[in-house]
Amino acid sequence: MVKALILRSAGTNCNDETEYGFKLAGAQTEQVHVNELIAGTKKLADYDILALPGGFSYGDYIAAGTILANQLNMKLKAQIEQFAEEGKTIIGICNGFQVLVRTGLLPGNGKAMLTNNDSGKFECRWVKLRGTGKIKELYLPVAHGEGKFSADEETLEHLEENSQILFKYAGSRYPDNPNGSLRDVAGITNKKGNVIGIMPHPERNLTPQNYPGGKGEGLQVFKNIVEQHK
Repeated sequence: MVKALILRSAGTNCNDETEYGFKLAGAQTEQVHVNELIAGTKKLADYDILALPGGFSYGDYIAAGTILANQLNMKLKAQIEQFAEEGKTIIGICNGFQVLVRTGLLPGNGKAMLTNNDSGKFECRWVKLRGTGKIKELYLPVAHGEGKFSADEETLEHLEENSQILFKYAGSRYPDNPNGSLRDVAGITNKKGNVIGIMPHPERNLTPQNYPGGKGEGLQVFKNIVEQHK
């Protein structure tokens, strides 16, 4: 059975939905508080998938994801790097994406950031995504104030050339691109493709009931990850 760890911390609020997504995809799931990993009462090595859900970890009091990212780098960096090196999957959704960028795990060179939306406000809306991998199109909600993906031109070119841009917003103008992300980036991976960050919320569109006339296509994100570990 594929085992997925859904990481909890103060301020996480999408943990239940993320866990449900992995359950529907066929994984055995467990929500684990970051302090349990730090204390050693839970071992990251016992799982196949590490999911960092959305929310406002530690209230985003410094900047989105900063405190949790520092905590992971200071206390769990070796474990997380080993986890990724073994080909296991790490996915960060919204705040989790912000955390992965701030830890340096994405895009892998520490030259990118997720910063304030160009609109100057919190964006909560449905957006269409174009995929470059197995999933060609998604319709998902966003809910963030710091979702603009920014990087230097060299890093952006590198991501494009290595097919590390997993999802783009379907349009470049607001509100199709809700935050002003450069090159319309909505989700990226590391070079190996097993560390994933996505700004919109696939866990909020798991069933047709999540959106009138919808297909629950966000579930496919979770199914694809679980399938890789069977």
